[in-house]
Amino acid sequence: MPVIRSIHRTKSEISVTLRLHTIVASTRPGRVGPVVARWFHDIAKAHGGFDAHLVDLADFALPIYDEPNHPRMRKYEHAHTKAWSESVAAADAYVLVTPEYNFGPTPALLNALNFVYSEWGYKPAAFVSYGGVSGGIRAVQMTKLILTTLKVMPILEAVVVPFVAQQIKDGTFTPNDIQKTASKEVLDELKKWAEALKPLRG
Repeated sequence: MPVIRSIHRTKSEISVTLRLHTIVASTRPGRVGPVVARWFHDIAKAHGGFDAHLVDLADFALPIYDEPNHPRMRKYEHAHTKAWSESVAAADAYVLVTPEYNFGPTPALLNALNFVYSEWGYKPAAFVSYGGVSGGIRAVQMTKLILTTLKVMPILEAVVVPFVAQQIKDGTFTPNDIQKTASKEVLDELKKWAEALKPLRG
């Protein structure tokens, strides 16, 4: 009689280290994105649920999309595309640290999202948005539409920073109590989704 092996596994057997990329989504000179992103990255490292990495779009110097082949094909010809593809593919989850440009996402973020395709799929994303009175939330809502087309799951939980300049002094971002609480909620929820979606990527 054949032996039927149990398909049930313990938490330790299915537990894996999830890689989180906190992405600075603005590249303009004088931006405050890196300051806010460093704060959240430190929170992510202390959280314990992720192998946390800070990623700056400015480091990749992506031009306006310049690949001759459709991104679905992953036949990249340029070094900047290959480097960006490798970075996106390596992550299990993303946090996009973004301001708002004319009620929408930054051109740099929109371009970066469109540069690759399959590398994004079946992963969750959260937002840390900042700006003036709206705190960047209008850009977040527009970006979520693009993410779903890339098969990314945008989660509800978010950190919002209105009037961001008031919370930055000497190059350091100081969160308020609401933002501290929200950052933990973001990471907890992001971990659940990252664990749930990882098997879909084989």
